[in-house]
Amino acid sequence: MPVNKSSQQPRLRISNVFKRFGSTLALDGVSLEIASGEVHALIGENGAGKSTLMKVLSGAHRPDSGSLELDGKLFTPNDPLYARNRGVAMIYQELNLAPDLSVEENILLGREPETLGWLNLKERRRLAKYALEEIGQPDLPMDVPVHSLTIAQQQLVEIARALVGEPRVLIMDEPTSSLTRLDAENLFGVIDHMSQRGVSVIYISHFLEECQRVASRFTVLRDGKSVGSGEMADASLDEIIQMMVGREVSEIYPRTSRKIGKVVLEVSNLAGLANPKDVNLKLCAGEILGVFGLVGAGRTETMRTVFGLDRLVKGSVKLFGQEDTNSSPARRLAKRIGLLSENRKEEGLLLNRSLADNLTLTRFQSVSHLGFVNDKLQITTSEKLISELEVKASSASQPVGELSGGNQQKIAIGRLLHHQAEILLMDEPTRGIDVGSKAHIYHLMNELAKQGKAVIFVSSYLPELLGVCDRIGVMSRGVVVETRSVMEWSESEIIMAAVGHANTEGVAA
Repeated sequence: MPVNKSSQQPRLRISNVFKRFGSTLALDGVSLEIASGEVHALIGENGAGKSTLMKVLSGAHRPDSGSLELDGKLFTPNDPLYARNRGVAMIYQELNLAPDLSVEENILLGREPETLGWLNLKERRRLAKYALEEIGQPDLPMDVPVHSLTIAQQQLVEIARALVGEPRVLIMDEPTSSLTRLDAENLFGVIDHMSQRGVSVIYISHFLEECQRVASRFTVLRDGKSVGSGEMADASLDEIIQMMVGREVSEIYPRTSRKIGKVVLEVSNLAGLANPKDVNLKLCAGEILGVFGLVGAGRTETMRTVFGLDRLVKGSVKLFGQEDTNSSPARRLAKRIGLLSENRKEEGLLLNRSLADNLTLTRFQSVSHLGFVNDKLQITTSEKLISELEVKASSASQPVGELSGGNQQKIAIGRLLHHQAEILLMDEPTRGIDVGSKAHIYHLMNELAKQGKAVIFVSSYLPELLGVCDRIGVMSRGVVVETRSVMEWSESEIIMAAVGHANTEGVAA
């Protein structure tokens, strides 16, 4: 993969950039250079300044001071369209699609081909098809509205849209957060291909193994400053993590002894409208049960059906030894069952409401008197959770939409803690969260299990499932094909089971 050479003029030069939001100094003199065709990993915890720097580069924010150069010329993007027209495209961590438009329309949105002032539908179709082929998704339907796709498929549409117009610099902010391993590998192939064509890629990911896989060089940001950079081949993960957090992370995955109790959740032959098809599983008090599967396997749908959000077509659900099949989310909450959605923006949070409201909204009675919320008590309760979860926020009254993605996820988890959930259904709880915050959440799950609470941990990231869980169940085509103790699984065996190559039938609980 191409690397930067001092004798070459850099494709992109960022020099001493500052950016302040009120009293917060988001960027504190950041500088870096990226060569033509280089894949450069930008690494840092949530709130380190990565997204702010990329928004400056893509024209969404203007720097207070400092300069940008693109191919040796001063680059002053006034807005994202200006940046994109000059070859700088960005894929945001949070999806930025028009949900009611088709896949084809979204891919060419803002860059629609025309002939004599008329939209050229044939050319639009050709360009959209080409972009999907470039990311290894030629069969993705182009005429369906984007809102009908899964989150992973929407992420692929976002990536395809960025490739239209042949960018000189492509910024990827957590592009694999909702992708399967196969889709991620396809994306890495696209990145390699673009690099060979001379496209410079800035790759932002909390999956440091991915950064090692795709990038030749890296820069680490901490508290808005560049604190380290170099050749990726010369740096270990431990060294990068220490740069990120300013301290050694001695144990990412906690594994302490805890007592596994009675079965608190038993699902038998569970089926929904499309997914799941026939799920059997058992969850015990004090246990962390991992659930893995490729996109479309039915993991999310299973959690939603158990929680009562999606319609149950057949099967049964037992809670704490009692039949409780046909239920609603309100009844599940009343029985101390909590669901953390993988889609925090649309299903997990009220972005325009305060942190305090979001933390307490499913259990207002604990911060109320005579039917009225006690503001002082609500703030005090919320501040305690904010401190425990190490949320970076100005106050409990701040709108949650102003927080970084990782801190938003902590607030969503905090609501389950405030609700005192005994069974926690956690769907991709670490998606979009930095290494330090992930470690905090792993320790939190471990502590909850030690307290006798039961956790289902749905994840697409095998190292964390193998590092945290007691057992792992693998889903394929709507069925839990096998469940084993974590000590009996290897990554390759889990993948084989997920793609249907394991010699397993039915279920094991």
